[in-house]
Amino acid sequence: MSPQEVADAYESKGYDFIAFTDHDYLLKPNYLDLYRQVRTNMMVFYGIELSVFVNGNIHVAKIEGDREILHIFNHISEYDFTPQQLLVRLEQLEKMYPLDAVEITKKGFRDAVFEALDLRYPKIASDDSHTHTGIGRAWVELDAKREKDSIIQAIRSGEFWNCYLS
Repeated sequence: MSPQEVADAYESKGYDFIAFTDHDYLLKPNYLDLYRQVRTNMMVFYGIELSVFVNGNIHVAKIEGDREILHIFNHISEYDFTPQQLLVRLEQLEKMYPLDAVEITKKGFRDAVFEALDLRYPKIASDDSHTHTGIGRAWVELDAKREKDSIIQAIRSGEFWNCYLS
């Protein structure tokens, strides 16, 4: 889907903000220009999904606010490793990035095993906008000023609610 199609789909579902975080190896040189052309009433965050090698390839989203940056260990349940293997990777990843949260959903679906883990990071739900059917399965709600940095700070401090399509 194009960035505009993605924004239109989320806006039609009532979202207030969205983060574009395409994979680093798929980004076109003018990706920020393409994102900035999107017309929407939502607040748009720009970011990148970094490919990181820690006992195999994993992904870390780097989402930019006005001054703040949010780092999320993405889709931890998609890597096909055990919770113990996750903890080992998390320990190594912490040495490389200032992690702020861990994504506990798998393309927007709940994962009870990873959701139940006792981690020191906020556990965040999100979905994936590769297709229309992937949009609107999981999201976060929060009480914060409608400013990028305020939203990032609320997520970093765990002041949000994970929500799922029933």
